Amino acid sequence: MSGIVIVDLGTGNLRSVSQAVAHVGGGVRISAEPPVIAAASHLILPGQGALGAWIDRLNANPELRQAVLGRLRHGPVLGICLGLQALYAHSEENGGLPGLGLLEGAVKHFAAAHRRGQANHNGGHGGGIDRLKIPHMGWNRVRHTREHPLWHGIADRSRFYFVHSYFVHGTAPGEVAGECEYGATFTAAAARGNLFATQFHPEKSQQAGLRLLYNFVNWNGA
Repeated sequence: MSGIVIVDLGTGNLRSVSQAVAHVGGGVRISAEPPVIAAASHLILPGQGALGAWIDRLNANPELRQAVLGRLRHGPVLGICLGLQALYAHSEENGGLPGLGLLEGAVKHFAAAHRRGQANHNGGHGGGIDRLKIPHMGWNRVRHTREHPLWHGIADRSRFYFVHSYFVHGTAPGEVAGECEYGATFTAAAARGNLFATQFHPEKSQQAGLRLLYNFVNWNGA
């Protein structure tokens, strides 16, 4: 086994994730090598920035894609930011992007959600400037919507750090593990079987984030 492996898809923040995992006691390496990924005891799929670049990097190497998809079927996997968004079938980014389609729902842009919310608030008449800044950047509270081993020791409505312009709208209630409010209610954490993924960055979220990483390192994926 290769221990904890952070998949390098060229979308940044890998060193911060690695340092945070090492801080909570996990032996960790960063790799884009398919054999290393396939043999990982725990896999982390991080990323920030553009989902299109993340998907393109994965698709450019069929062996890498196969290794990642294989590991998504078994053993503990943690997705972070783009690593959450990639698990859904479709994103509104760049006019529409296909994802991996492992979870039910879609990835939407905050601007559209804000306009819809404003239209509803105004009795069906839109217009005006969205009041919330995009990207959603900074600290926000996450509400637990289901129990999960990765929430152990983390109080409901704890604050986590976010940086994103697109958000997940999960449509399978059993897969939504946490929600957040920013102009609209969105999926802040999703879980199914051996998968757990967050829109927030645990590596930037101080004690609550470190506790989540500690829980992941000690999770068997069941």
